[in-house]
Amino acid sequence: MKYLTYVNARMGTRSVPRRSNGNTLPLTQMPFGMAPFCLQTDGGSAPWFYQPDHEYAEGVRLTHQPCPWLGDYGTVLMTPQNDLVMNDYAPAWSGYRIGDSVQDPDYLRVTFLRSGCTFELTPTERCAAIRLSFDNDRASFLSFLPVQGSYEYRYDAENAILYGVISGQKTDIAVNFKTYIAVRFVPAEVDAARTYDPNGSCMHIALTGRTLEARMGISYISGEMALAAIDRECGDLSFEEIRRAAANAWEEKLSRIEIESDDEMQMKTFYSCLYRVFSFPRKAYEIDRDGNTCHYRPADGKVRAGVRYTDNGFWDTYRTVYPLYTLIARDEFAEMLEGFVGDYRECGWLPRWITMGECGCMPSTLIDSVIAEAATSGIASPALLREALEGMLKHANNPAPEGRFGRNGIVEYLKYGYVPRDMYRESVNLTLDFAYGDWCIATVARALGEEDLAEAYELRAKNYRHLFDPESGFMRGRDCEGRMAKNFDPCVWGGEYTEGSAWQSSFAVPHDVEGLAALYGGRDKLIEKLDALFAEKPHYRVLGYGTEIHEMTEMALVDFGQMAISNQPSFHLPFMYAALGCPEKTDYWTEKLVREAFAPTEDGYPGDEDNGTTSAWYVLATLGLYRLCPGKDEWIRSKRLVKSAKLLGREME
Repeated sequence: MKYLTYVNARMGTRSVPRRSNGNTLPLTQMPFGMAPFCLQTDGGSAPWFYQPDHEYAEGVRLTHQPCPWLGDYGTVLMTPQNDLVMNDYAPAWSGYRIGDSVQDPDYLRVTFLRSGCTFELTPTERCAAIRLSFDNDRASFLSFLPVQGSYEYRYDAENAILYGVISGQKTDIAVNFKTYIAVRFVPAEVDAARTYDPNGSCMHIALTGRTLEARMGISYISGEMALAAIDRECGDLSFEEIRRAAANAWEEKLSRIEIESDDEMQMKTFYSCLYRVFSFPRKAYEIDRDGNTCHYRPADGKVRAGVRYTDNGFWDTYRTVYPLYTLIARDEFAEMLEGFVGDYRECGWLPRWITMGECGCMPSTLIDSVIAEAATSGIASPALLREALEGMLKHANNPAPEGRFGRNGIVEYLKYGYVPRDMYRESVNLTLDFAYGDWCIATVARALGEEDLAEAYELRAKNYRHLFDPESGFMRGRDCEGRMAKNFDPCVWGGEYTEGSAWQSSFAVPHDVEGLAALYGGRDKLIEKLDALFAEKPHYRVLGYGTEIHEMTEMALVDFGQMAISNQPSFHLPFMYAALGCPEKTDYWTEKLVREAFAPTEDGYPGDEDNGTTSAWYVLATLGLYRLCPGKDEWIRSKRLVKSAKLLGREME
């Protein structure tokens, strides 16, 4: 393998609620795979169930957690046991040697010292091949233990197949949602007489000897579909053949960008980040025995034809992930967009932040940007774009029945030209995002030949100007009477701003940098303001939140002034210099950020990684490319930080 060996899946995993070095998990899964797996070291820590420094583990977990802030769903724990067989993961923990374990994208191996069992796993898109080897003759079991929700099991002894149903999810809307598992064993390796379900929520599969091999499939539709996935994706392939296919799949994705560098740490960081870029969003569609795609529909719990993707928050990912996909994953992007528009078709609203269903945990409708990027890049068909535009116009003009859908504050935005601070929190970011979203609508309309519509929304896209305060040089909230708050401090986080202060939020006008510069009095004045942002101490005040949030901590600890590379609203700031005619400042800051804020280690990110977006920022900055305004067919060019690079086999200029 040429590039897979550079990947450290544990990059960014040394994180806790108060300090994120990535908040990642070392996932063993296929690219965009529906069935990710991870070691669980401490389930009692809830979403932070894995820590890379723990020399103990409770089992191997099927996980769909997109980030710890939203939690997990459709999860179960597999734990080898003997001697005292526990029904709960807390007392079932075992020591393991970190240095002897393997936690790679294509292969997981860990030896549980308590039971003397080496547990191996390799993935397919919706399945996994599992292999256990015990070093002793004690009566041993592979236990399926509960993590969250409710569990039901049935063991088909005649065919040596375990069926399981997992109910429950976290913060999203998903009607009657269940995850189904099917696990097919080698009959001779299972002692059916000793296999048992002790309490209705777990299952202990008894071994006849020292080894056990199985194929596990998952489905959101039925146990039969989980079994069909095993037949289709695993068939009669050996464990090693399945592992080789997984490795080849990752190698194909990673080799879409080939860089040359004499710095091995840089190679490791780059390909560890690229692994994250191809991990999300996840496929949530299945293929029936006739070869047709279908998916569970969260809006009503029914099954519908077609594709679907989950585990993505567009507030985070629109900035870097989808622009990068236009270069290296166009076919995948097209299929993802079909799924996102399908959500609108099925529930009446375009998605904002989807786990299994819509959770809407971040503000605004940045799916607008993703659609505009697809339109500009020629990825979506006109028919799909028209349907997408219909959904964009709906949330740009109509309030949703509840806050997790649509644009919060849209009625007031249409009335005042801004979202009032006395009616909505995060009013500045809501207004700026709405203005950018309106520009995205204009872009899609123009791609479809709707010139009158495009002109109308281009005019609305100027609404950001209503919040500019020429006295302070910041974007500030206004109340319904047009008044700004007294005693303004640009270092106060929260309140009118989302995960930041006025420093990080006031430059979010990617669609009209020239118009923003005009508000400051010209390009030179805006450059002076950016200089001040980078030079300012990383001070913060907690008044808007009432407590410290980890993003504040990380901005101060990473310390690039008020340029919080630890969080998405700052991602575009160094590239604004180039747009304003100072490419040398862009070169200076991007190189400094890339060199000092990232490393291929367990604490290797400056803040939350967030479903590939921070990784994609690193990849793009290293290549010397950045889409300052997603949806606009323009790239900012900066200093390339590697000797050479090829995209899809073509040398970069």
